[in-house]
Amino acid sequence: MPPPINAGLHCLFLLVTACCQTSQDSNFSPFIQYIFDSPIGEESIQSEMQRQKRNMITFDFTLVEYTVDIEVSLMDSSSLELVKDYLKNLNLSVSTNISNVEMKVSNISVTTVCLPSGENSSCCSCESGYAWPRAVCGDLITCPSASLAPNLTCGYMRNVTLNGTYCEPQTAESCGMGEPIVMEMSVRLDQVFCDDLSNSSSDTYKKYKYDLETAFNASYRCLPGFVSATVTGFTPGSVFVNYEVKAGPASIKQIASANKILPQFLVPSYQLNPDTITRKITNQTNFTVIPEDIFEGDTVRLICEINSTSENVTWYHRDQIISTSLPNSTDRGTSRSILKIPNITMKNSDSYSCDFTNRNHQFQTLLYHDTKTITISQLNITRNVNNISVVCNRPEMQNNSSLLSCCIDKHLPLLTGVWKVNGEINITGDSSSTGNCIEYKLKINESLCPPEKSGTVTTYTCELETGHGARSSQNISVTYLWEANVKISSSVKSSVSEGYEFNLTCETDVRPYEDISWKIQSGKKPKTVDCDKCIINNSSAGTSLLKVNAATQDWKGTYICTVFHKYLNASASKTIEVVSLPLQQNILIDPVEAVIQCKVQQALQCCIKTSTVDYTVKFVVQQNEFEAVKTEKGKSTCYVYNHTEAEGSAGKKLTAYCKFINSIQGEVKSKNITLDVICGTKISCSGSIGIGREGDTTIKPCYDSNRPNSFTQGNITYKCSKKSWIPQRNDCLSEPISNLLSDAESLVNSPYQIEELPGYLEQLKNETEEEKNTLNHPANLGAIVHIIYMISSIPVKAESNTIHNFLSTVDSIVADSTREAWKDLNKGKEPKSSSLLNSIESFSMNLQPVNNNIPHVSVKTLQLQGIVVTENSTDYDKTFHSTENLTVKVLIGKTEVQTLNKTSTIVSVMYSNLGPILPRNKTQCVNGLLITTTVGSNKIQKFDINMTFAKKNPSLKRPQCVFWNFTLNEQGGGWDTQGCTATWEEDNYVNCSCNHLTSFSILMSPDTTSQGKVEDYITYIGLAISILSLVTCIIIESLVWKYVTNNTTSYMRHVCILNIATSLLIADVWFIVTASIKDQQMSTGICVVATFFIHLFYLCVFFWMLSLGLILFYRLVFILHNTSKTTQKAVAFCLGYGCPFVIAVITIAVTLPRNNYTRKGACWLNWEDSKALLAFVIPALIIVVMNLSITAVVIIKILRPTIGDRSNSQERKSLFHIGKSVAILTPLLGLTWGFGLATINKNSPRAFHILFALLNTLQGLFILVFGTLWDKKIQEALLKRNSMSKWSSQQTKSSSLILVTPMLAMSYPFSRTFNNLCGKTGKYRVSSSEPSSASSENTSKSYSLLN
Repeated sequence: MPPPINAGLHCLFLLVTACCQTSQDSNFSPFIQYIFDSPIGEESIQSEMQRQKRNMITFDFTLVEYTVDIEVSLMDSSSLELVKDYLKNLNLSVSTNISNVEMKVSNISVTTVCLPSGENSSCCSCESGYAWPRAVCGDLITCPSASLAPNLTCGYMRNVTLNGTYCEPQTAESCGMGEPIVMEMSVRLDQVFCDDLSNSSSDTYKKYKYDLETAFNASYRCLPGFVSATVTGFTPGSVFVNYEVKAGPASIKQIASANKILPQFLVPSYQLNPDTITRKITNQTNFTVIPEDIFEGDTVRLICEINSTSENVTWYHRDQIISTSLPNSTDRGTSRSILKIPNITMKNSDSYSCDFTNRNHQFQTLLYHDTKTITISQLNITRNVNNISVVCNRPEMQNNSSLLSCCIDKHLPLLTGVWKVNGEINITGDSSSTGNCIEYKLKINESLCPPEKSGTVTTYTCELETGHGARSSQNISVTYLWEANVKISSSVKSSVSEGYEFNLTCETDVRPYEDISWKIQSGKKPKTVDCDKCIINNSSAGTSLLKVNAATQDWKGTYICTVFHKYLNASASKTIEVVSLPLQQNILIDPVEAVIQCKVQQALQCCIKTSTVDYTVKFVVQQNEFEAVKTEKGKSTCYVYNHTEAEGSAGKKLTAYCKFINSIQGEVKSKNITLDVICGTKISCSGSIGIGREGDTTIKPCYDSNRPNSFTQGNITYKCSKKSWIPQRNDCLSEPISNLLSDAESLVNSPYQIEELPGYLEQLKNETEEEKNTLNHPANLGAIVHIIYMISSIPVKAESNTIHNFLSTVDSIVADSTREAWKDLNKGKEPKSSSLLNSIESFSMNLQPVNNNIPHVSVKTLQLQGIVVTENSTDYDKTFHSTENLTVKVLIGKTEVQTLNKTSTIVSVMYSNLGPILPRNKTQCVNGLLITTTVGSNKIQKFDINMTFAKKNPSLKRPQCVFWNFTLNEQGGGWDTQGCTATWEEDNYVNCSCNHLTSFSILMSPDTTSQGKVEDYITYIGLAISILSLVTCIIIESLVWKYVTNNTTSYMRHVCILNIATSLLIADVWFIVTASIKDQQMSTGICVVATFFIHLFYLCVFFWMLSLGLILFYRLVFILHNTSKTTQKAVAFCLGYGCPFVIAVITIAVTLPRNNYTRKGACWLNWEDSKALLAFVIPALIIVVMNLSITAVVIIKILRPTIGDRSNSQERKSLFHIGKSVAILTPLLGLTWGFGLATINKNSPRAFHILFALLNTLQGLFILVFGTLWDKKIQEALLKRNSMSKWSSQQTKSSSLILVTPMLAMSYPFSRTFNNLCGKTGKYRVSSSEPSSASSENTSKSYSLLN
């Protein structure tokens, strides 16, 4: 008998076979459960088989393969492994026949093993190769007795009755198969967080990670499709462990079950809190953002919704909590939360997260999480055009108006927009919307866009709104233009004579315009008019004046005026014909000046270079016209008239000229011919030059009949001497220089002068160098100077070659070989050297920078340097070196430079030869280089500049910093110190500081300091004595006034003496003021005022002396004539103050505007330049002569015998009084200023200077001694004031005249002095007891005056 277990297994096999059969016979589920309570018996098996057999139903089927699930229950779990081994070791396939049905069992496998676990449940597990079907995957709960051993199969809690759900062969559809998911989870350890847990390389971190991952893998390994559990990090807050579980989809219960058993796998010291296990669910939240397209300024709503209830919801922005609140639950068990962000900005962009927390599950907290990234854009508007221009008066613009539009790059259904108009021209339009654009069609109207408003910009603003709050605007600028209407008017109809002036005016209705150009088309291609001063534009008036001073053939053609405004231009044209006519300077006259005889023909001729044009030529002699005869002479055409003067014209000077008349009746006059008519006088000189008397001169043109082609400018002056004509002066130009002069005259009148100037400068330089040997001739040299003057005002580009050509020309004409010629040219009121310097300044100011640069150019004796002012300009610091090793440094501070307009130029030119050529005084010379500094494009009044000059001759002293003042000497120019100061001087250098710009240098002279010291000492000591004496004189006159003015003659004498003293005192005080001025030019105003008052009061001294002399003359000559005191006072004051004031005012009015009122370096009247000193010398000398004459008359009158004879003693006494008068008047009037007049001569002896200083400063002492103290009556009056008792007895005895004290004298002592000065006195009372007579009174008056 087999073992019971074997029997049981066989029975199990038969049972399987039977079940297979039954499955074929019926439709019911082949689920039969057998429980073996005892050892398996054959009987029981057979009886069961019989029961099955009876129930069999026979069908005839083809072979079909079936899988049959059989659940076998074993009461003893120890038999489980035996059953499994038995079935595994069966030798299959096995065929059997049951109920005539052939069956084959091909495989028997154990799929599911369940062990009892509790009363109504089992712990079931799948055998290897089998897995639970997906349908029950979510119901699998891990058995609570799961072991840590990772090799054990996971068991899941099942009901006792499996209801046919068993493990199946593992496929891709089985439970736990497929792509695993990652569950983010966290749990808290109730420990204190340590920093090592933040460091993944620390031992603590590694230990925690290992232990926790071991526990997590053990706890979650039975989750369906489990792969791994990994710790991702630790965060503080106790210790939060963040970990990830990678497994198949698991239900909440499954995870909770795994969480429940987690603590048993971890050491208790970790203090894991299972209630804090949290699982983040990221795929069950509906996160919505409204609107989808977000722009700055929108109001945005973020909506999170889950299909579950939630305790709270937390919102995060960039992982930072921004809101925590209760969710809004709905009736259907969902939770919703809305986050509203008004007026969103760019800083609100990036990620937003919402977390719903659900703690309703045991052993885990569910965190429903979702994240959205918000992208915020600016509401950028794209325009169809940026800025447009609209020409209002174009028909096509009105018929097809411009369309403005604003668009965005996305279609927004709620997009709206409006247009706003802002501008002086208010042209509106129609708005429309198309897709994502807002359009605006302009309605152009000429009436709203007048020409005077052309160029006006109107701003159109489109404002768009998204519908959610975002707004944006964009401006479109529309420039409204008016197409200009241009016309040209002319001062002439259609033609003009050569040499005549004419104007063209271009007018436009667009004002102001931007630019205007003139072109002349005389050939195929029009050329731009390129002259500096011939075009005068007035943009605001809409005009441009083309002014032609002298028409040449270059000016003929069609004139095109083009007006530019914005991008528009409009033109008009007019044709002008220039009819040939010779220019005056090109007409040669012969003779220029001549002597003619009466009734003798004199040939007068005018010649021009041969031309194909026929002119009508007439000679005009004393306003009488005569026809001329045309003759050809080589390449010249001459017109001749033989003039005969009548006999009655002897001694007259006739004026004649020829005039050329062209086809349009334009005429030009030649220069005048001067004819000196003689009749019946013997002729000394004759011949081809002409006739003349001895000493007569005649002037002939530079024309040689033997060389008819040598037609040059200039004249030759001949003088009749010893019966032959002797050339006295030759001003003929050499032919090349004459041609240069003619070309220069054409250039300055050319419409293309700026373009042609560089070429002419090159020609000028070459010709000048070739003619270098002829430049010592004043005429040639003067012509070159005049050429430079003419062309210097033309702007020219600052190119090295152009500047070099100009400087080389100047260098040639200031060479040492030309010094004698310069002496001749500097004669007269307008020195040519001053003109040359002015021309160079003008040239440097008119330099136009090239590439923002002024090049450094040097020639032999000149250098030019400069800069262009920019925003980054610093100091202007330039140093120049001459070939003589002299230097000059120019420094202009950054502050001054930055005050200039940008693109202005600062240009300096150094000269080593020009300084000595300029006129100077005899005692000073230029002792350094000459430097010119100019500023272009700026009109500046004050500009500080510092210069350091090296001395040419260190032995010279007294340096003066000077500039060349072109306005001095009647515009002839001269050295001036105004505004320039020598700030320091070293052995070989002088530093000058000036407050303006022009040409500078230093003047120095031999050391004369010691020579002037004696005069200075005499002046200051004598001046002190003089002032003290004058004050004493005035005081004495005030004290004795009432005692010495007891008659009219005495009264007027003391009035004169008092005013003489006062005037001289004021003059001396002003002299002290001038002595205190250390730098005359720094106190120019004070110096002028001081000079005026010194001049005035010195004149007052002389005129009061004249008044004194006239009073003497009147009282002695006109004895019987009696004039009132008031009349005499009025005449004296008018003469003493009126005449000097008139002379002084006229002097300053005439000379001050020309800057030659005062001397250079002294506050006194100028002599060298204006001869202003004569306004003092002449009146003074006249007064001296008059007073000397008066003195002579007085002497004669006194010496003439009278009716009564005088004794010898009386005669001697009269002579003595006369001698005293002469002794007083002579030093006061003549002697002092006689020496002063002598000192005007620079070569006068030094003794004259000393005597003048001595006498001039002691005039106050003279007046005190001879005018006051020497007067016997004053002496007596002073003695009487010292003895009042004696004065009283004298007063009682007096019976002649009693003096009444002058008014105000007793009350106001100072007023008494004023009264004395003005000649005021009291009334006279004549004693009735005294038989007065005219003779006695006259005798008293004469005595008083002479004493």
